[in-house]
Amino acid sequence: QVQLVESGGGLVQAGGSLRLSCAASRNISSINGMGWYRQAPGKQRELVAYNSSLSHTSYSDSVKGRFTISRDNAKNTVYLEMNRLKPEDTAVYYCKLDFPDITYWGRGTQVTVSS
Repeated sequence: QVQLVESGGGLVQAGGSLRLSCAASRNISSINGMGWYRQAPGKQRELVAYNSSLSHTSYSDSVKGRFTISRDNAKNTVYLEMNRLKPEDTAVYYCKLDFPDITYWGRGTQVTVSS
């Protein structure tokens, strides 16, 4: 079983930046895709960013130009760089790794953006 541990969340003022990390207990070099999702209280979980096996990356319109998804295979870690944060970015952020055989989800990390 693969474990995904998110970190890097916290409280930041609007306009600030955070980098979320998703560390996997398994080699991630073979993943078909990786993604970040978020869920605010009372809201449905939504896609934030996704990178496919062909290295094509998609971002939600609300974060495009501000967020960047990346990974470091040597560290088995996926990142979400978040810049120019807005209060509406406040949510629990979850990473997802799509391996050839199975998909794994992290437990989430809280991001709170104050005005």
